[in-house]
Amino acid sequence: MTYQSTIAEAAKAIAPFQKTWDGIEPESVARMRLQNRFHTGLDIAKYTAKIMRADMAAYDIDPANYTQSLGCWHGFIGQQKLISIKKHFGTTKGRYLYLSGWMVAALRSEFGPLPDQSMHEKTSVPALIEELYTFLKQADARELGMMFRDLDKAREAGNDVEAARIQHAIDNYETHVVPIVADIDAGFGNAEATYLLAKKFIEAGACCIQIENQVSDEKQCGHQDGKVTVPHEDFLAKIRAVRYAFMELGVDDGVIVARTDSLGAGLTKQIAFTREPGDIADQYNSFLDCDEVDPATIGHGDVLITRDGKLMKPKRLPSNLFQFRPGTGEDRCVLDCITSLQNGADLLWIETEKPHIGQIGGMVNRIREVIPNAKLVYNNSPSFNWTLNFRQQVFDLWTEAGKDLSAYDRAKLMSVDYDGTELAAEADERIRTFQRDAAAQAGIFHHLITLPTYHTAALSTDNLAKEYFGEQGMLGYVKGVQRQEIRQGIACVKHQNMSGSDIGDDHKEYFAGEAALKAGGAANTMNQFAA
Repeated sequence: MTYQSTIAEAAKAIAPFQKTWDGIEPESVARMRLQNRFHTGLDIAKYTAKIMRADMAAYDIDPANYTQSLGCWHGFIGQQKLISIKKHFGTTKGRYLYLSGWMVAALRSEFGPLPDQSMHEKTSVPALIEELYTFLKQADARELGMMFRDLDKAREAGNDVEAARIQHAIDNYETHVVPIVADIDAGFGNAEATYLLAKKFIEAGACCIQIENQVSDEKQCGHQDGKVTVPHEDFLAKIRAVRYAFMELGVDDGVIVARTDSLGAGLTKQIAFTREPGDIADQYNSFLDCDEVDPATIGHGDVLITRDGKLMKPKRLPSNLFQFRPGTGEDRCVLDCITSLQNGADLLWIETEKPHIGQIGGMVNRIREVIPNAKLVYNNSPSFNWTLNFRQQVFDLWTEAGKDLSAYDRAKLMSVDYDGTELAAEADERIRTFQRDAAAQAGIFHHLITLPTYHTAALSTDNLAKEYFGEQGMLGYVKGVQRQEIRQGIACVKHQNMSGSDIGDDHKEYFAGEAALKAGGAANTMNQFAA
């Protein structure tokens, strides 16, 4: 709705009560309504699901239309990210938020820092979704409030052209609210538990839920060892549980990301129940590492299966887990992805051990032989040593091409000694174009970094601590932080404004008129940053 139509609607609502609702101004009501466009998390989930579906369709037409996100562990971090995106690019199109279970475990659990093993409180994840959207909505309210103030100034100055320009900008305002890809880990229990938690995610605003095929009570970070997968039917039941949660709450176009950890998972907790040869369970079991046995040598307690008419004993560890055959990871990933897309998932996530377009693209090509429009969400993980990985990739390519590499030691390519070399420059260029190239060559629709703001918070805090508690003292903060905020136009340099003090002043004026005791007067030290 336009600014004027919102005012008219408010005036219509107030009209029957004009004699008793003294001092309620239609324009003030309209401003508050525009500043609070989304009333519930379901409003957000329905709005952002449509954005994500449109982006997926645009990618199918042209893979240059890939999308991106950064993981954020606090509402303020997510808010500042979106404010920066709007400032630098003028639009949030194609930019999302990622909510990482790793960061919830490490930073948001009441137990304190935890490893990424689903030990944190399950409700802490929907609580963070709600927090992120609270901060994004506040960013809307703050920015629109500043526009309303500018509109008032233009009117007071009699500048009709400027007032019309500002009103047009208000009418076409782009919200900071964007889709969140939310990590539900392995579902925190059985399918019913997954369904109940998914509803909490969606009610908090999530339009996209990512779920993985690990065993819930054995869950590990995708970049750690010891991962254990579940049979396909168990995983598909959880995908259906998430879909039912979306449908029940009226978010019919909600998005499900099915993640497979099979590339790095060599273990399973269960032998799948097979109904007939070649079914999904039989295909899962076909990857088990087995030895053929003679019935006469069967031991007490041995677990046996038949395969092609032969009696086989799966290799079982003391943990009671069963091993897969070495070298079957990619085949299992491909089967995981195909079955997920055939049973309700919309996007895929293949957790890899390195960022290699050839490896990812090879699996995607096999999946697309069955599902032509298959596409991925990909973790541009901080667990990868990007510098070393890409320098080694270039080293290997140049070796194949017969190039003289005697000046380089492949095992030590991370060294600063190589930073100015031709090989390092080529590697950096491949890192720079990785997302674009992988979108075109490996079916990656959405690129995300899971934990970037965890690392930026640590790095910036280390730099500040080193300077402030050292010889630089207060100059360490002023030169390294505040001066940079001012010169780079970082919004939170006016931290009172960012925390909502101007919004509060506006409300005081609406509620109390001339009697309002406002914080934003001439004595407010925030005015020092106006120059």
